[in-house]
Amino acid sequence: MWRSRAVAAVLAAVATAFIAGAAQAEQPAKQLFGSMPLPAATQSKVHGFYSNGCIAGAVAMPVDGPRWQAMRLERNRRWGHPDLIALVQRLSEEAANDGWPGLLVGDISQPRGGPMLTGHASHQIGLDADIWLTKMPDRRLTRSERANISAVSVLKNGTLNVDPNIWTPEHARLLRRAASYREVERIFIHPGIKKAMCEAYGDNGANDAWMIKLRPYYGHHYHFHIRMKCPADSPNCRPQDPVPASGNGCDASLDWWFTDEPWTPKPGAKPAPRREKTLADLPNACRSVLAAPRPASEDLATYSAGFDQLAMIASAVPVAASAAPGRAALPATGRLPVPAPRPAR
Repeated sequence: MWRSRAVAAVLAAVATAFIAGAAQAEQPAKQLFGSMPLPAATQSKVHGFYSNGCIAGAVAMPVDGPRWQAMRLERNRRWGHPDLIALVQRLSEEAANDGWPGLLVGDISQPRGGPMLTGHASHQIGLDADIWLTKMPDRRLTRSERANISAVSVLKNGTLNVDPNIWTPEHARLLRRAASYREVERIFIHPGIKKAMCEAYGDNGANDAWMIKLRPYYGHHYHFHIRMKCPADSPNCRPQDPVPASGNGCDASLDWWFTDEPWTPKPGAKPAPRREKTLADLPNACRSVLAAPRPASEDLATYSAGFDQLAMIASAVPVAASAAPGRAALPATGRLPVPAPRPAR
């Protein structure tokens, strides 16, 4: 009798897990990843592409540093691969030598990456970082100020060109410094900023290797967007097509942005309805990233002096049921095999 009851309990638990897993697979991935307050307490690994993936073992950019302040703290998007966080901190120090007093750091990624509840399509694998084109003030901003003050556009109102009353040589040197790092794959900036950089540096072919990394795109006149190359520890990271091997981008491809075509909608064109991504759309490894234990505290996962990733991993505690939507709690019947969710239709 007890044996049949035990078997029935196990089967019921497996069925519950199967149903929960299927529900999780159908739930928007942004809800699953957006609800995670802390990273996966594992070795750092990037899975997938910048706009379709996740990250294990992400670390936090400290709220404050000697030459930076993190903004929009309520979003909990200051997480990234350790290499990216180290690079942003390095940029903050070295840019000071160029006359930039400190960085205001915008969105990086969520604790486990993945699609975001609002905003960005990219920033999913901890290799993208937004840096405001506003100089850090000479005081520490309050949490309320970080949530409410706005970055300042460097464009002249109503034009595609930088405003000479706002744009400074220090802005240009900051971008030059960031693009010069070998680990940086590309930097997204507004076409008007690219034009200003071409005017400042385009005549010298010695600048081509870093100038070509400055890629004009819509928006990006309040901040610039650093994108790192796939790190060596992440074979499942899918790289973006490389930037052109020659030239500096100060050519017809830039001129196009100053025609009507990029800014004029096609007659009758309607944006295609956007389907919400589910877990089934992401790399399979992202299931494990969601289910992985978390560090015991945010401090243990914050990348500052003396950071010890092994200590973060050793502190791991299971993810709370409330932090993993769609995951049903299992009865204490020991380790059970859990079927994979059904394929997406």
